Amino acid sequence: MTVHLDALVAEIGSTITSVSAFRRLEDTSPEFLGQGSAATSVLEGDVRIGLENAIADLESTLGKKMEYDNFLASSSAAGGLRMSVHGLVKDMTARAAREAALGAGANVRMMTAGRMRKSDVDVLVDVDPNIILLAGGTDYGERDTALHNARLLVAAPLSCPVIYAGNIQNREEVIRLFESAGRRLYIVDNVYPGIDELDVEPARRIIQNVFEEHISHAPGMEHIREMVDGTIIPTPGAVMEGAKLLRSRLGDLCTLDVGGATTDVHTVCEDSEEYGRLLTSPEPLAKRTVEGDLGTYVSRMSVLNTVGDAGARRIAKKMDSGTGPTEEDLVWAV
Repeated sequence: MTVHLDALVAEIGSTITSVSAFRRLEDTSPEFLGQGSAATSVLEGDVRIGLENAIADLESTLGKKMEYDNFLASSSAAGGLRMSVHGLVKDMTARAAREAALGAGANVRMMTAGRMRKSDVDVLVDVDPNIILLAGGTDYGERDTALHNARLLVAAPLSCPVIYAGNIQNREEVIRLFESAGRRLYIVDNVYPGIDELDVEPARRIIQNVFEEHISHAPGMEHIREMVDGTIIPTPGAVMEGAKLLRSRLGDLCTLDVGGATTDVHTVCEDSEEYGRLLTSPEPLAKRTVEGDLGTYVSRMSVLNTVGDAGARRIAKKMDSGTGPTEEDLVWAV
């Protein structure tokens, strides 16, 4: 026997790969039928192994083989999307570039403001980002800093693509710099087109497109692309898109995504009038922060070190009893 699905959705995580089955009944919202999971198989040299095991686990749960119309996927395997961002002023263009990268699902490993130095390039080479986001200057404002940084990036021993999201007046010169060096460059709207103006959504979209188009960040991922419909986007970016959709139904919200390597906090909300009066720079509607030391597997030792041996034993005892730790237990442990 088989079950027909409207969509099979895979999340290829840093430690676990999961697949979820959805069926759309007539005149109703999609129905969630079940989920299967398996260990992500980066170490085996092919993430398809973990995906196939997760699909087999789901079919075992459903008790049937599956047929599906659409297969969608997101991934954070092998570290996900590493990015660096570079702007003119820390609390303006550099921060806007960082918000664009975080909202797209990136792990921002480096941020600079102002003119980069040779020492900054040395750090950037060590970071080895998958994508670099270059901003700087409002439209028809300051030009020299972004051009200076573009020249350094062109000369750096890096092969990753660069996205330019700065002063519109610099576009042609930046394009010529990268074309002459044979480097991949993408142009997008300025993330900070005017004072107290943010425009991060175009940059977020192109970051996700570049991620899927150019980054083979886990062994076997190129074969996953052949299996799925649409693009493979970074998992945090998928969570952000889901949060924005939920807000349209639930109103302002905050989501916590506790993963194997990081804990991500997403908010989608308008600033309150009281809070808005205190702001010195604009905030995007959708924001994300990443806590790289609060994952549940890769960074488990950091968590254990935070709560201490006594705290870990107290929490483990509650978990073994089937009741789970209370808020008092967690506060006591920390």
